[in-house]
Amino acid sequence: MSTPSAQTDSFVRDRLPPREQWPEFRYDLPELQIPDQANVATTLLGDAIAKGWGNRLMLRAPGETYTYAEASAQVNRIAEMLIKDYKLEPGNRVLLRGGNSIGMALAWLGVVKAGLIAVATMPLLRAVELDKIIDKSRPALAICDVDLLKEMVPAAQDAKTLLPILVFGDAARPDGMEARAARRSADWAGCATAADDVALLAFTSGTTGVPKAVITTHRDVLAACNAWPRSVLKATPDDVVTGSPPLAFTFGLGGLLLFPTAAGASVYYPDVRFSPETMVRKMRDNGITICYTAPTFYRQMAPYAKALGIPSLRICVSAGEALPDATRQLWKESTGIEMLDGIGGTEVFHIYISAAGADVRPGSIGKVVPGYQAKVVDDNDNEVPRGTVGRLAMIGPTGCRYMDDARQTHYVSKGWNHPGDAFTQDEDGYFHYQARDDDMIITAGYNVGAPEVEDCLLTHPAVAECGVIGKSDEVRGMIIKAFVVLRAGHNANEAMAEALQEYVKKHIAPYKYPREVEFVTALPRTETGKLQRFKLRQEK
Repeated sequence: MSTPSAQTDSFVRDRLPPREQWPEFRYDLPELQIPDQANVATTLLGDAIAKGWGNRLMLRAPGETYTYAEASAQVNRIAEMLIKDYKLEPGNRVLLRGGNSIGMALAWLGVVKAGLIAVATMPLLRAVELDKIIDKSRPALAICDVDLLKEMVPAAQDAKTLLPILVFGDAARPDGMEARAARRSADWAGCATAADDVALLAFTSGTTGVPKAVITTHRDVLAACNAWPRSVLKATPDDVVTGSPPLAFTFGLGGLLLFPTAAGASVYYPDVRFSPETMVRKMRDNGITICYTAPTFYRQMAPYAKALGIPSLRICVSAGEALPDATRQLWKESTGIEMLDGIGGTEVFHIYISAAGADVRPGSIGKVVPGYQAKVVDDNDNEVPRGTVGRLAMIGPTGCRYMDDARQTHYVSKGWNHPGDAFTQDEDGYFHYQARDDDMIITAGYNVGAPEVEDCLLTHPAVAECGVIGKSDEVRGMIIKAFVVLRAGHNANEAMAEALQEYVKKHIAPYKYPREVEFVTALPRTETGKLQRFKLRQEK
């Protein structure tokens, strides 16, 4: 760190992995070279004002709007209030709990501007799950939406040191965030953080055990804002952005707050209670031009988008799980828009392989984003020939640093990040997703990626959703099993199972067909819409 840290609380810095376990960071492009003193909130909001965007709308929600100037002033008030009312010091962690709202966005920016470390949590987490995050991150304060106090209060009381709670979302509350902030300065300068000071701890959506906390610096975030959004997304100040991923998820934090702010665009946060139909209506009625969500939700929105129309929409970003070609095609038929796919991850903050417009190739996620490098390797980290299935490895301006976690060496090897995905790369440099490493099914000597079978099943007119896993088998080692949610009007019976099996045999290699089909009413998914195959494996 060439500029001394402004964070006097060194709790997180003291729990960085050893330097030899870090990935290599590369800043090969001029726009990725961040000044040694930088703060995400100060930089993004300051640049917006300097570019003359002060009177443009930044944040929108039903019945509420903030211009860039208004948001900047409120962030300053919140930041000063946190330092002076709560006697917090730079480097303290602040747990954030809220759905996607203007209040949550302003609170996040205020925390970071004050030199504090944001620890945002998914809105659906229960107290027992919050306990683990609190125990690992040791926050000095929790900032919580008034509607989410039910789980927050017992978690705060269970903390090793009683955790104070600052409530937002109730402007009439005299001790709430809004009232306290109103008594502070709109011009507070904030904390002069070093670029390598920590901006956030992002907790991964792990399947078991203690959650992993990813250490993300101001430099990481600002470099990410200048990578994929600038070279692939190319948002403009005239764009209006919306979507479903939570701000507690780095896909949502980037797409629905930081990247639009960097572009001078505005974000619309719909009410937290929305269905596929109401989301389409909100997009149409609010002139949405860019949407972020997971493939499953695009599939659910497609019939409503086709019937109602969203004339303003121009870019649809899909991430969080593999994008089936059937979903891509369905959305294009419904809206005329070719979806923008991408792969990223909490460990590296956001998307690093993607393609847009004429560069899109069905069946491929895309090419490596400028500023990043990626390759497909074998178990010894040797690059494999083009077209050969292997493990993805990537390197660039962002990378994985787990806080106080032995699993760091599972993710980083020889300076490269290994996200745990199986890929191939073709002769033109396009990357083709196969499966998560643990979702590859080896059946009778054949390697089969679960997403490929799911993609095929989703093209059948009777299938609404599906999930595919490998099931142990004495003869074949593993067999392919499919869990299927049928569309209304179709019967879950043996004849339907056989019809689906024959359909797969006809459309892809016959050895890839599911030897078992189980009909279910719903599939287990994370709060961000990602299919939880590990739960299907537990149920098999």
